[in-house]
Amino acid sequence: MRLPRPLDPVEMRILGALLEKEQATPEYYPLTVNALVAACNQRSNREPVMALQPGDVTAALDRMTEDVLVWRSEGTRVERWRHNLDRRWELEPASKAVMTLLLLRGAQTPGELRGRSERLHRFTSTAEVEAALHALAAGPEPLVIQLQRQPGQKESRWTHLAGGEPADAAPEPADATPAPGLAARVAALEENLARLEAQLEQLRSKLE
Repeated sequence: MRLPRPLDPVEMRILGALLEKEQATPEYYPLTVNALVAACNQRSNREPVMALQPGDVTAALDRMTEDVLVWRSEGTRVERWRHNLDRRWELEPASKAVMTLLLLRGAQTPGELRGRSERLHRFTSTAEVEAALHALAAGPEPLVIQLQRQPGQKESRWTHLAGGEPADAAPEPADATPAPGLAARVAALEENLARLEAQLEQLRSKLE
């Protein structure tokens, strides 16, 4: 399973920070607990800003280790941590950048995601961001979902599903269930007409 359970805010922040540092500063990845605490508590590019303690991060890492979402890096003198999301969530460079930003900053439009992704992955157009979002939203275990468009917004926002489905998820489109074809509608009308003609003939017979 991609998401064995809904993650809590600390766990989501840790995963976002690990993803970000792997892409933006790979020379410092994997991260020690202290480096991970600092990454989680950054005041820039984080919404909301957090003030986590080492104990908070260590406890969350232990929980996610049980779900094989993170693991300790072997062969180092100091304990370091890495994520397992490339394999678990089947992430490509574009989808990894999108998930990173959504985990760290919450719901965003495709335009916002493109503008904030420069250090992670270069998108040449908003359409490429939308393609990555739709890929993440596809299949039996989607990782993102489109939200209802707010009044005055030109673009719909998207959010991740790591913490569960949000209350303001966009409804299924009205045409999600295929409408009956023209031939089927004509056949139904002809059946109704035949029924009416039979009833009219019965009335005529009684009057005579």
